[in-house]
Amino acid sequence: MKDIIEKAELFARAAHGAVGQIRKYTGEPYVTHPIRVMGLVKTVLKDPDALAAALLHDVIEDTEITENEIYAEFGPDVTEMVVALSDPPKVDGGPNRKARKALDRDRLSKASASVQTIKVADMIDNTESIVAHDPHFAKVYLDEKRLLLDVLTKADARLVRIAHNQITMRQTYLYKLIDRR
Repeated sequence: MKDIIEKAELFARAAHGAVGQIRKYTGEPYVTHPIRVMGLVKTVLKDPDALAAALLHDVIEDTEITENEIYAEFGPDVTEMVVALSDPPKVDGGPNRKARKALDRDRLSKASASVQTIKVADMIDNTESIVAHDPHFAKVYLDEKRLLLDVLTKADARLVRIAHNQITMRQTYLYKLIDRR
């Protein structure tokens, strides 16, 4: 049997590649994002299931892959983490963005330390491209992430510090950028 991390990377590559998914701002293959997230998580966690979940964290949310397929390939522990990291599908007429983000915070506040750590790594990786390519949305995004970090109390403290510092630095950058205009 292949190492679970290698298997998860191949699975994520196939899943994101099958739908032709690319990163919104950079145009690079989407799978580069979960690979970077896993790399960040690997600096603080050594659990192969958590590293596999980091690689798979967007598969249910962004591809045709189902929870049952993740379960069949990776078992209950990885599946539980991937499901916890997956946003519920948007529903027409459902809650607005602010309400959805409040629901996300509540859901993620109850998640395991591994899930919270993966989420922080996800935020760290997303922040740079959002700030660089969409400064108007970045203001909203950074505020949302600051609120989310406040409830991720079980996440690895080192990554939380990095995320807090990144948000503070990027908000300062955005205010200077806006002042110049």
